[in-house]
Amino acid sequence: MSRRGIAAALVLVWLVALGLLAKREFLRPAGERLAEAVLSLPPGATYFSVEMGGTQVGYASTTIDTLLDTLQLVELVVLEIPVLGTLQRTEARTDVALSRTLELRGFSATLRTAGVRFAVTGTVIGDTLLSLELIGDETREMRRVPLDGPIVLPQLIPLRMAFGGTLAVGRTYTIRVFDPVQLSGRDVAIEVAAESTLIVPQDTAVFDAMAGRWVPVVFDTVRAWRIRDASGRMPFDSWIDDGGRLLAAQSAIGFRLVRSAYEVVYENFRMRDTAAALAAGTDLIRGTAIAANVRLAPDTLRDLALRLSGQSLAGLDLDGGRQRLVGDTVFIERETPSALQAGYRLPTAGADLVPFQQPEPLIQSDDPVLQAQARRIIENTRRPERAAQRLTQWVFENLRKEVSVGVPSAVDVYARRAGDCNEHTVLFTALARAVGLPTRTVAGLVYLDGTFYYHAWPEVWLGKWVAVDPTFGQFPADAAHLRLTVGGLARQLELIRLVGRLGIEVVARGPAS
Repeated sequence: MSRRGIAAALVLVWLVALGLLAKREFLRPAGERLAEAVLSLPPGATYFSVEMGGTQVGYASTTIDTLLDTLQLVELVVLEIPVLGTLQRTEARTDVALSRTLELRGFSATLRTAGVRFAVTGTVIGDTLLSLELIGDETREMRRVPLDGPIVLPQLIPLRMAFGGTLAVGRTYTIRVFDPVQLSGRDVAIEVAAESTLIVPQDTAVFDAMAGRWVPVVFDTVRAWRIRDASGRMPFDSWIDDGGRLLAAQSAIGFRLVRSAYEVVYENFRMRDTAAALAAGTDLIRGTAIAANVRLAPDTLRDLALRLSGQSLAGLDLDGGRQRLVGDTVFIERETPSALQAGYRLPTAGADLVPFQQPEPLIQSDDPVLQAQARRIIENTRRPERAAQRLTQWVFENLRKEVSVGVPSAVDVYARRAGDCNEHTVLFTALARAVGLPTRTVAGLVYLDGTFYYHAWPEVWLGKWVAVDPTFGQFPADAAHLRLTVGGLARQLELIRLVGRLGIEVVARGPAS
């Protein structure tokens, strides 16, 4: 079963709690006006109810503390999301240290779920280097990232917009944002789409004994601006005030943040009936899936044609390898046994494939334990296709299939031996690269029991990129795997813009293989 909807949702609330929660931005200010404005920023906390499908599924808070020469920003998000009949609890916390002129000094971000912890800490060294430490249950990695200028964390964007100039409808800000998952920067265009007034609860509430819940009692009328990502890569829709404070937000996958009083946000969530919440809540995986127009037998399909609608296909990796894009239709052809002959011997595959044989953050193919295990699995074969098949089967048989909403690290997955498609893909990729087999991670949709689910799987180089699926034990993967993106978790986040918008129609099915 696919878990891509979960990963998108949780990192949305981490990078967009680092983003959607969108609170501040650090960017070297270009004048004294910004510095003077920041001095007036009052300390304090604001609280948000996190809702999905009209049901509260969590809470969030933002706290600003003004010290002598530093601003401390702390953001907390707690979610309990219905996933396949259970409530999955996730906690995400971000701490950011800024100078009084909004220059970044350091940050840390932590994600906890089901006893699994992942954290990233960063420290700016001068103006040209960011020192990062990635911490998992079993791992600790250091990275140094060169900087080509001032960097911005996503959740700091509204503060920069508010203090960096006049908020005006129609104005677009282009901001260089640093992505702590991808460990690189990218430009994001933020548009001021509308101006209005909102009725906003203040931090005052009373307990309504008749209703059995807390209710707000003091409201303010606040001038507000609607901001959104004009690039479409991280779709969010937020309302902020003239001080850059978040008032409300809506994500593409259905999360809604509403500002309110502490008791309304926290106490009502704490006192809620979890059984009723589970029954009433929108299941995240099923809620993001796409119903198929016909029944398929994917194990026996040789090829498949899918017409895509409802969303621009620009920027998606739909063409290449087993897939061919013609207009709005993708033709997928499952590889035949004769196509699985690589034509080279491990570990040599060609200079242009070296990046796909190397370790990277969270894919620790240079770890001695993983290297030893990979060698045992492939049994000294130098034929890439045999190595890929043995690795696929080993990962399929040795990882428990269970929902996971964390950020997977190959070493941690190997130690825990459990997870969903993300964990299977990350561990397979690390093991394959450990023996020199060029491998990359992809994400898209997979057909299962009448529905297309968001999913992740690896591709290995066998003269061309061949899809395999260690989650389902498929070598090669069946024709009902539709690749949408190539790359790690940061690329997969781009699928958020498709949720609830992408339509799929099966227009042709090939004969049985």
